[in-house]
Amino acid sequence: MSIRARTAAAVARATGRASRALGRGGGTAVPGHVLLRLDPNGIEHLSTRIGGGSILVSATNGKTTTTRLLAGALRTGGAPVVTNAAGANLLSGVATTLAESAGNLGGATRGVFEVDEAALPEVAARIHPRAILLMNLFRDQLDRHGELEAIAARWQDMIGTLPATTRLVLCADDPLVASLAPAGADVTWFGIDDPEAAAPALPHASDSTRCRTCGEPLAYAAVWVGHIGAWSCPACGLQRPRPAVRVLRAGLRGTAGSRPIIETPAGRVTLELALPGLHNVLNAAGALAGAIAMGIPGEAAAEAICRVPAAFGRAERVAVGDRDVVLMLAKNPAGANENVRTLLLDTDEHDLLVALNDRIADGRDVSWIWDVDWEPLLPRVRRLTATGERAHDLALRFRYAGMPLERIHVQEDPGRALDAALAAVAPGGTLQVLPTYTVMHQIRADLVARGAASDFWEAG
Repeated sequence: MSIRARTAAAVARATGRASRALGRGGGTAVPGHVLLRLDPNGIEHLSTRIGGGSILVSATNGKTTTTRLLAGALRTGGAPVVTNAAGANLLSGVATTLAESAGNLGGATRGVFEVDEAALPEVAARIHPRAILLMNLFRDQLDRHGELEAIAARWQDMIGTLPATTRLVLCADDPLVASLAPAGADVTWFGIDDPEAAAPALPHASDSTRCRTCGEPLAYAAVWVGHIGAWSCPACGLQRPRPAVRVLRAGLRGTAGSRPIIETPAGRVTLELALPGLHNVLNAAGALAGAIAMGIPGEAAAEAICRVPAAFGRAERVAVGDRDVVLMLAKNPAGANENVRTLLLDTDEHDLLVALNDRIADGRDVSWIWDVDWEPLLPRVRRLTATGERAHDLALRFRYAGMPLERIHVQEDPGRALDAALAAVAPGGTLQVLPTYTVMHQIRADLVARGAASDFWEAG
């Protein structure tokens, strides 16, 4: 590594430590900006020292969880892993991770980076990954990302520039992602093949339900999550590829987790996941497929994945006194619907704290809350607290859904809302928190201040 790159990384690390020590935030982005200002090619210089190669993970939903699971699998055999565990997934966040890890890079090191959908082409061009894992595309933050086709087109252009040695790991069940594979490409496909896990029908807010080749409506033999399922085009004959890594049985156990059985090229494995929901089963299958593409034996990868705890805010459970708080990030219709579906698997009544902000990282347009199928869950909700900058929008949505006014409580301040919601939970009970991205960080900061959760700098 050149003197310039070494110096830039050292200054970036010092800047990050100072920022965190002063409590000014920016610890996941500022060091990256410093690195790139001092050495514009800093990402290239540092990433070439990851001797075991890198894999990039991108999706609308589930990339933080999948990256965390995949990082655990890549540590098999004791190999050091460089990863942006705090979830900073823009170019600056990836640069920060490399700068912070510069002293640990070497021949045995492996890299796994969560990457924002829009940032993926530039990050891929700079890192030259050994593999890229693409999981799903859902409607999300339209004010920043644009329509799904715009992202898919950028991804397809990126794929066209990749070296032939770059391995693609793609979700066969997402027709938009599956359409990105070039003819004859070396692809590791993953997906679900468990009829018992299928939804009754396509949700009304499903996104990509037309063939990308001919434009005709797709037919579904089964639907898993949103528009993800066993799809085919009756018009042109295009159909879902057969997954090499496929979930034969989801083994859903409500909020307690799941026990999926997954077939791999080397045989079947069984996972014990604390993560609830079919979406997390698919995340785990993607992580397993990514690990296999990186040369990790399937059985060893599966064992490692089972030991990985939930990422912060993603089905994370923390104790607050004699009550539990479960954080289940919900930032778009597909993710929120899966949280609803998971909660419905439990027979108990639920205490909910639903939190909605409309900042840049959440998406300014909050009309998506009207596309979430809240209605089946509401008869099982004992008490609902709405909080965040758009708390009254949430309350209106739930009132229109038919929830009695006396069971809806509005408190815009997340800290006060958490206090009130917890106080109403019976001792030994659980508060289910469904927040959007920025308010999730606000609530976690409150839990950290209470000593109930660790800061993500330690949690990663």
